Amino acid sequence: MNRYTTIKQLGDGTYGSVLLGRSIESGELIAIKKMKRKFYSWEECMNLREVKSLKKLNHANVVKLKEVIRENDHLYFIFEYMKENLYQLIKERNKLFPESAIRNIMYQILQGLAFIHKHGFFHRDLKPENLLCMGPELVKIADFGLAREIRSRPPYTDYVSTRWYRAPEVLLRSTSYSSPIDIWAVGCIMAEVYTLRPLFPGASEIDTIFKICQLLGTPKKTDWPEGYQLSSAMNFRWPQCVPNNLKTLIPNASSEAIQLLRDMLQWDPKKRPTASQVSFHFL
Repeated sequence: MNRYTTIKQLGDGTYGSVLLGRSIESGELIAIKKMKRKFYSWEECMNLREVKSLKKLNHANVVKLKEVIRENDHLYFIFEYMKENLYQLIKERNKLFPESAIRNIMYQILQGLAFIHKHGFFHRDLKPENLLCMGPELVKIADFGLAREIRSRPPYTDYVSTRWYRAPEVLLRSTSYSSPIDIWAVGCIMAEVYTLRPLFPGASEIDTIFKICQLLGTPKKTDWPEGYQLSSAMNFRWPQCVPNNLKTLIPNASSEAIQLLRDMLQWDPKKRPTASQVSFHFL
C-alpha cells in the first residue's frame, strides 16, 4: 500500500470501507476498498466472489479492479475512481432527465450487464447505489460482493439485493433464480431514472410484492405457475389487483420505453428478455 496515499473515507459498508486515494507514481485518483475481516492467505482472498468475478471482467461499463493487495492480513481492492453513484445523481436532480440522457444511461448499464452475463456471472445486487457515474455521460456497474457464476448450482439462500429492486421470485424465496433477476432490477432502475422516485419502495418483502401487484396486476396462475408454487410454500395469499397503466405513472417515457419496461418487469423470469436483447433497443 506504500504506492498509494489515502485522502478521505468515501463510504462504509457491511464488508468493508471505501477510501479515496491517489497513486504516488501516476497521481491518478483511485478508490480503495479495505475489507473488514482479516485474510491469512492469498488462497482465501482469491476465493472471494468479488475477486473471482472482477478478475475476469474487463469492460467499459464495469468498474475496473486494478489491483488486489494483501498486507498485514488486511485485504485491499484498488479500483478506478468514479465520482458518484446513480442514487446520488438521481437525488440531486431538481428536474427530470431528458429521454436522450436516460437512453444513454440505460444503454451503458445494459451493455455492462450483457457482458457480465455473457461471461457467466449474474450480479444479484443491482441498484442505483451500485452503478457508479461520472455524471450521466458515463455509467459503470460496481460492487460484485454478491455476484454468482450462472453455472454454480442452486440453492442460493443468502440475502440478496435491496428489497426495492428484488425480483418477485426472490421475494417469494425461490432458491433457484438466475440472471433474469438482474433484468428485473434494471426495469426498476429505468423507471426510477424517468421519475426520480423508486418504483416499488416496499416497507417489507410482502409489502414490496403488494406494490408490484398494484402496478402490474396480480399474475394468473397459468401465467406463472412457479410463482404460485412459491407463494403456497410460504403461505402467501395473492391480493386481487388489476394492472395500472405504466404510461400514467411515467408520462415522460416514450411508448417504446414503456414496452421495454413491461418486458423487463414480467412476473415470470423466463419471459424477461436478455440484457443484450434490451440494449439493442437503446442503440
